[in-house]
Order: sequence, then structure tokens, then C-alpha cells
Amino acid sequence: MRRIGMNMHTIKGMDDNAFLREIAALGFTATFMKTLPLKEQEAAAALCAKHGICCETLHAPFSHINDIWLPGEGGDAMLAELREAVEHCLIAGAKIAVVHLSSGVNAPPVTDIGRLRFGKLVEYARKRGVKIAFENQRKLANLAWAMETFDDAAAGFCWDCGHEQSLAGGMRYMPLFGKRLITTHIHDNHGIADRDEHLIPFDGTLDYGYVARMLREANYSGTLMLELYRRDRYSNISPEAYLAWAAKAAKRLRSMVDGEEI
Repeated sequence: MRRIGMNMHTIKGMDDNAFLREIAALGFTATFMKTLPLKEQEAAAALCAKHGICCETLHAPFSHINDIWLPGEGGDAMLAELREAVEHCLIAGAKIAVVHLSSGVNAPPVTDIGRLRFGKLVEYARKRGVKIAFENQRKLANLAWAMETFDDAAAGFCWDCGHEQSLAGGMRYMPLFGKRLITTHIHDNHGIADRDEHLIPFDGTLDYGYVARMLREANYSGTLMLELYRRDRYSNISPEAYLAWAAKAAKRLRSMVDGEEI
């Protein structure tokens, strides 16, 4: 049966051990985590193994990702952070590093220095046995450049369906890059521009019939990975109830993708 997964640290303040124990009991078998300090990364990886949860991907840092397209020390430092994330993939047991290409409405255009830096990152990751998954944000051009430049063995596409609805201004990424899909970030929102809510699937206005159809047409057989944050409307329910709600949604989507629910 196809895996379902959820990001770690979705519930602020919940102990990692308790979180992983709970999602394992609910039928999740995969997760992803961000880059953590070394000892914390090792501890989180050990807990995943303890609970039989596969850490499939690691989300690379992106706090100043736009610097990578610009001359200067900021871009060099960002590249160094991304390389460190590749090393942390090895600690976490993750085969894929999810990487943003830019951030914000006024992100820089594609530049020669940026292309050079991303080329260095992909080659570094290739040598370490890690694949880069470039995630859709607001800009189509840099994602198209990455997909055209790097081959399947080195890089692929992370489809964030929530970003597509709230950040992309009507652009559709899967018809363009679906054949390169290697991981997903699945969450919902109300389609309000620049409001990235990270709701549980089916709690917003995203068309999950479309999501399921795109995944089927891409012949995607990988994990349905949720990227959720318990906040706002969920603040009055317990962590356990929230996770059960998310599990029910993930299993419903799995049935839709696999053609069991029409």
C-alpha cells in the first residue's frame, strides 16, 4: 500500500517521541524534517528508526535563499548551508533534500552566479548519493531552468499543491513537471493570495479531485507527504485529535489517488 507521511514538528511543543509514536499508530510510515543541529538531527533520526518511520526527505534551509542568485558573501553562505543540508540527509537517512529556488514576490531573476551555485549544489549532492527536489514557490522561470538543466538522476520536482493554490497566481506546475515528481508537500488553504495556511487536506478550498488526477497522470507511486502546522482553527483540539484528523484526510486522499474513491 502507498505510504502516507507527515512532517515532524507539525505540533509546536509536542515531544518528537510522542509525535512519532502517535503517527505510527495512525498508519503513517514516513516523515520529513528540517535541518537541525547535529545532535538533534541524530536524535530525531534514532527516534524515527525506533518507531518504524522512514525519514524520506530533509527540508533544506531557505531563510535567505534569494541571496544565492546575487553576487557576494550572502550567496556563498547560502550555498554552504545547502551543502550542509545534504550532509544532514545522510544523518537522517533521507535520500532527498527539498530545496527552494527563491522566496517572495520580488525574488531575483535567474542569474549566472545563481546557476553556478545551484550547479555546484547538485553535483555535491550527487556525489553524496542525495537527490535534490526543487519545490515550487511563486516563480516558474527558475523551476523550469532547474528541470531543464539537471537530469533525473540528480534532481526532481517536489510538488507543493498548497503553494500552487496560494502563491502561484493560477500557474499549474504538474502538467509541466509532473513526470519529474519525486516527492510531495500536501496541505490546504482558501486560495487567498500569499496566505499559505497549511491546513489539513479537505479543510480549505483546494480541489483534491484535481490533485489526485495530477498524481495519477504522473504515474506517481511515492508517498503522499503532508506538510501541516497545527495553528489557528486547530488550536482548540488536542494534538491527538489533530493527528487523527490528518490521518483520516491522508487516507481519503490515498483512496482517491489510487482510484478507490471517485
